[in-house]
Amino acid sequence: MQKSLICLVLLCATAFSVQAQTSSAKKSSSSSKKTSTTKSSSSSKAKTTQTASTPAAATSATVPATPIATPKPIVTPAEPAKPAQLSQGDAADGIRDALSKGIGKAVEVVSKTDGYFKNPLIKIPFPSEAQDVESVLRKVGAGSKVDEAIESLNRAAENAAVGALPIFGDAIKSLTLNDALAIVQGTNERAATDFLQRTTVKQLTEKFKPIIQTSLEKVDATKYWGAVMGAYNQVPFVKKMNPDLSQYVTEKAIDGLFTMVAQEEKEIRKNPLARTTDILKKVFDFKF
Repeated sequence: MQKSLICLVLLCATAFSVQAQTSSAKKSSSSSKKTSTTKSSSSSKAKTTQTASTPAAATSATVPATPIATPKPIVTPAEPAKPAQLSQGDAADGIRDALSKGIGKAVEVVSKTDGYFKNPLIKIPFPSEAQDVESVLRKVGAGSKVDEAIESLNRAAENAAVGALPIFGDAIKSLTLNDALAIVQGTNERAATDFLQRTTVKQLTEKFKPIIQTSLEKVDATKYWGAVMGAYNQVPFVKKMNPDLSQYVTEKAIDGLFTMVAQEEKEIRKNPLARTTDILKKVFDFKF
């Protein structure tokens, strides 16, 4: 009996011990799971926070930086190189070109109606040796005949002007300009025109006179002139005269052309825009 009781007590103690161990193991497992869950939750929250902050960081990284504009250097164009000196040949070619341009422009202007008659610089007046004729006729009431005669002289010059172009052109081409540089460098604004007039006017007059004579007859200038001279020579006690009309008009028409050529030369010398050819630019742009 006593042995049975002891065995029962040992059996109960063993069962109690096993139960205690099992309960402790369960508590330990539960605690471990809670710890793991807490860690997992914290990790998840950390990941969420990191993920949430990533777009902002990405956005910040993708904003392009504003480039700093670099000012462009100011480049001053270099002036074209100029020849060390202007040759005599270039100067001569430049003068011929200027004169050719001048006579072309002059003929274009004066060959139109009133080109001479309405231009006070070149209008052809009554011949100086016949000033008494004009004065007397106006006094006796024949002033209209004088006016008709003067207009006819200018119409003859206008009509003949086109014929002067080839005559002047040939004279310009044949110029020998040993002092071309002096003409270009000089202060005289019509130096080239004066040179042409001085060296060619005799030949120009001889060649142009037949053209003027034809023109005088064409515009009835000879008829009006004849009427004037006839009326004058009928006045008592006056000296009879009959000036060479064609010679006079030829000389005055040529003088008028030279005046117009000189104006064009002056323009070429003063105004760079009037230098319309390469040789004119080369010669008259040159700085001595």
